[in-house]
Amino acid sequence: MSSHIQSSFDEAAEHLASILARATAVGRCTFALAGGHTPRPIYRRIAEEYGTRIDWANIHIFFGDERFVPATDPESNYRMARETLIDRMRIPTANVHRICTELTSPDAAAADYESQLRATFGVTLPRFDVMLLGLGADGHTASLFPNSPALAESRRWVVATTAPDEPRDRITLTLPVINNAAHILFVVRAKGKETALEHARAADADATLYPAAAVMPTHGEVHWFVDQT
Repeated sequence: MSSHIQSSFDEAAEHLASILARATAVGRCTFALAGGHTPRPIYRRIAEEYGTRIDWANIHIFFGDERFVPATDPESNYRMARETLIDRMRIPTANVHRICTELTSPDAAAADYESQLRATFGVTLPRFDVMLLGLGADGHTASLFPNSPALAESRRWVVATTAPDEPRDRITLTLPVINNAAHILFVVRAKGKETALEHARAADADATLYPAAAVMPTHGEVHWFVDQT
């Protein structure tokens, strides 16, 4: 594993575009998106400035986590990604693998999403070409929250979790899947998250309290893009 820290979301967009362009030049690229507000400007810049460098027909879009809300809800990670990137780049519908929150429960949505992953990757642990992750002020990443039982999950690829804030019901990829990615890009707005950022990058951090510290790719790279504004 290698880890690097850089200082702007412009650099994040450039680095992400470079990975996507290289991967799509030789075949299918699997890209797991982060949700929330932080990635919005990165997705917009990718669409506006780097879109023509990437063969979007070869991109398969996945999600690191999702809120258990309708796909049209303003809190939906899928809706945010659709508005800022997916629709703008006309990514084929068949290439967009969303978490189906219209199912009966978060557990049902998690099981369905794991089935989607198995249909794409087979029985071996998924290896995403690139994965975006965020960081919460409490140290969480994806929807892996402090002291969550999901942090100890070693068998399932996708689980339902509970957030401390609304909307509380979430679905998330588990650490074995996250840590099998080839490239992980953390995108973080530092304001209000200074303590979480320090612990997430510390060698001796308690990952139970700061789950982002558990992101340690088995054979991949981590890049941190931290906006200080």
